[in-house]
Amino acid sequence: MAEGLARAAGIEAYSAGTTPAGYVHPLAVQVMAEIGIDISQQTSKAFDMSLAQSMDAMITVCGDAEEECPVIPGVRRLHWPIPDPAKATGTQEDLLNQFRTVRDGIARRANEFRLLIS
Repeated sequence: MAEGLARAAGIEAYSAGTTPAGYVHPLAVQVMAEIGIDISQQTSKAFDMSLAQSMDAMITVCGDAEEECPVIPGVRRLHWPIPDPAKATGTQEDLLNQFRTVRDGIARRANEFRLLIS
């Protein structure tokens, strides 16, 4: 979701994880489609140090990533403490609402970041 939202905010973005699942969660695809962003062709990718070294900034979005991602000299590092909606429990509607809450939080932060770097 973060990659799709960042790109929608006009930020060149690449998403990667410390333990990629290999797929994008179907509920993430669904709640992003609700706001007109298609992430159905995105994939869950592993962290790539050489790519990360070429970035202006690296943003981690969960506690595990903040702890596991290396500090890279010359690359600004930010952390957005956002819960992983894939770990949520409850009814289908509860899960959708958790994905929507995370989506909206990331969208707000992506827009703030865009303003910060402009």
